[in-house]
Amino acid sequence: MRPLLAACIALAAASAAHAQQPQPATGTPDLENGRMLTYTCHGCHGVPNYKNAYPNYRVPKIGGQPEPYLVNALTEYRNSGRRHPTMEVQAKSFSDQDIADIAAFLSSLQQ
Repeated sequence: MRPLLAACIALAAASAAHAQQPQPATGTPDLENGRMLTYTCHGCHGVPNYKNAYPNYRVPKIGGQPEPYLVNALTEYRNSGRRHPTMEVQAKSFSDQDIADIAAFLSSLQQ
């Protein structure tokens, strides 16, 4: 393999690995950022009595849940400690700060 091509492949792999590392929360949760990040959540969690196709169960309401519960749930989905294909994919894109922002926003809503 040519040295330049090998270097490019190594750089791309290192960049991808670094991009997947969660970033720590930096301070006070940002409710507006949390609101923006939860836009797609409403597609399932915002529909009354919505049932997931597979596995078949009622999708829980997340608005008004306790902040520590939401932080723990999203962190576990991100780390694959809690299993659900859609939730794992969503959570893997969140940094610790994103999770803190989401949890703060959702916990501020009426249940």
